[in-house]
Amino acid sequence: MYSNPPVHGARLVSHVLNDPSLYKQWEGDCKGMAHRIQSMRSKLVSALEHAGSQKNWAHITDQIGMFCYSGMTKEQVQAIKEKHSVYLTQDGRISMAGVTSNNVEYLAESMHNVTK
Repeated sequence: MYSNPPVHGARLVSHVLNDPSLYKQWEGDCKGMAHRIQSMRSKLVSALEHAGSQKNWAHITDQIGMFCYSGMTKEQVQAIKEKHSVYLTQDGRISMAGVTSNNVEYLAESMHNVTK
């Protein structure tokens, strides 16, 4: 009738956070991930401008975190899925963790194509 989560995850976190060397590595990894995501946001906005978009995409770099609200409508989201095989939530939310140096240009061109 009652369920408890396994304890091994909590023990692992406790071990990392209580070991100064592991904590320092973890902290550096977190900062590195945050920097990479912010860098991808900037590259996406630059690539949108390079693709010829005249829209203001500043909201992409103004946001923080792993997800980004693109501002695309449901119709635009459907079009980018069908025409470009780019998948995001119906409300236009993009997982920035999935945006890489290898796909940011394609994403930008696809976004520009459906938001003209």
